[in-house]
Amino acid sequence: MEARAIAKYVRISSRKVDIVNALIRGKKVGEAFAILRHTPKAASIIVEKLLKSAVANAENNNNMDVDKLYVAEAYATQGPTLKRFMARAMGRGVRILKRTSHITLVVKEKQ
Repeated sequence: MEARAIAKYVRISSRKVDIVNALIRGKKVGEAFAILRHTPKAASIIVEKLLKSAVANAENNNNMDVDKLYVAEAYATQGPTLKRFMARAMGRGVRILKRTSHITLVVKEKQ
């Protein structure tokens, strides 16, 4: 039995999110929350919200015990990239890539 939460089109690079996901993958939910609260990364706030959502889905939709939950999967895939231009010298323009990501968290119950 598993519960998942997905955040799509989040305006942060998937590489930055994967650094935070690697910290909590395989950890108990309480330990994962503690790690996320004390991690000074922008992605940790987003992943913490997503973890809260996954725990709520497990508790309300699947009647799982919150104390037995652990983070089974945590990954971020690349979403669509917003392409912008910034003015540079001599009338040129340089392309700016604003990357987005789709973040998925799966929590399962320890047996």
